[in-house]
Amino acid sequence: MIPARYGPVLFSLILSGVMSLLVSGISTFRALQPQQDFVSLWAGAWLTGWLFAFPAVMLAAPLARKAVAMLTARG
Repeated sequence: MIPARYGPVLFSLILSGVMSLLVSGISTFRALQPQQDFVSLWAGAWLTGWLFAFPAVMLAAPLARKAVAMLTARG
């Protein structure tokens, strides 16, 4: 098992992976339509996107938490 202190990093890794998978799949499909090499093009786009998405999520998550805290009522 992974220690709980790594939870935020693991969350960011999984979230960025899933979101970049979906976004790259949709954009690749819209750009190319289904072709025989669709999956390989999608995989390349996904891995490239994930390289940028993971650090972006790590940087954006604290800002998003602060924004949510400011925009929501307490108690």
